[in-house]
Amino acid sequence: MAANFWASTQRLHWQFSRETLSDVRQQLEDEDRNLVQQYPLPDRRLLSIFFNQQLGKLGKKMNIRQQALATAQVYMRRFYSKVEIRRTNPYLVLATALYLACKMEECPQHIRVVVSEARQQWPEFIISDVSKLGECEFYLISEMNSQLIIHHPYRTLQEFQGTLNMAQDDVSLAWSIVNDHYLTDLPLLVPPHVIAVTAMFLALTLKPTQTGLQSAATSAAALSSASPTSKEPAGTSQGPPSTQQKKVQHLVSWLAEGEVDITACIECSQEIISLYDVWEQYNEKTCKEQIARFVKARGLDK
Repeated sequence: MAANFWASTQRLHWQFSRETLSDVRQQLEDEDRNLVQQYPLPDRRLLSIFFNQQLGKLGKKMNIRQQALATAQVYMRRFYSKVEIRRTNPYLVLATALYLACKMEECPQHIRVVVSEARQQWPEFIISDVSKLGECEFYLISEMNSQLIIHHPYRTLQEFQGTLNMAQDDVSLAWSIVNDHYLTDLPLLVPPHVIAVTAMFLALTLKPTQTGLQSAATSAAALSSASPTSKEPAGTSQGPPSTQQKKVQHLVSWLAEGEVDITACIECSQEIISLYDVWEQYNEKTCKEQIARFVKARGLDK
C-alpha cells in the first residue's frame, strides 16, 4: 500500500487532464454511437447525484462509514471511464463497488448481506444470485487494473483545520463539500489535498448570512491574486473585516506562502459551484426512468 499519494497508483494511473478524460469518454461513446443515441441520459452530474443518493440509502442500511462510500463512488467513476454505462446494470455496479470498497476500507460486508440489501432496495434490478455480484467484482477489479487504493481529502482536512483555526461549523461544512466533490470529475482530475483546501475555502465563504454561491464565486477571485510575493492577503478591503473575512484572509495568505496549486483550487471551486447550480435541475424520477429504460430493454437485470 502506498502511504504517499505522490507515489500511489492513484496519481500515476488515475489522474487525468480534463482534455484527456473528455477524449476517453468520447471514444467510449463513439464506439457505441447507436446505443448512446437510442438511450439518452441526463447530465453526468445529475446521474452522479442519483447514484450518490442510492448508494447512501444502501450504505445506511448496513451502517457503512463515509470513507467506504466515498471509495465506492471513486470506483464507479473509474469504471465508467473504461466501460460505457449503457452496457451495464448500474445498480449491480453500485452494489459491487460498495462491496469492494468495504473490503478495501477494512469494514467488510458479507456478499450475501450486500446482495440481500441491494435486492430489497432495487427489487426490479437485482436478482438474488450472489454469483452475479461476484462476477461484477472481478469485472471492476480488472477494469481498474487491481489499482484499488484510494487517497481521500479527509485526512488533509483534519490536519489543516488546526493550522487554520477553523471553527467546528466550518469544519463540518468543509467535510460536506468534500463529500459533494465525489459527484464531480474532481477525484480523477486533482490531488486530494487540493480538494481539501478548496473545501475549506468554500466553507468559509458559503455562509447563510452571505449570498451563497454568488459570494463563493466572487471570493474565489481572491485566490487568483494570491502569490508568494503578496504583501497583504488577497481580498483585503477597507474597513474592519469581520471574523469570517479574517479567516478567509488568513487562508488566502497561507495559500500564498505555501506550495498548493492555486490555479487548481480556483478550478475546483468553480467545478463545485457549478455542481450546486446544476443540482437545481435534478429529478430523481427522470434519472431512474432513463436508467431503467436501457437496463430493461437490454436484459441487463437478469
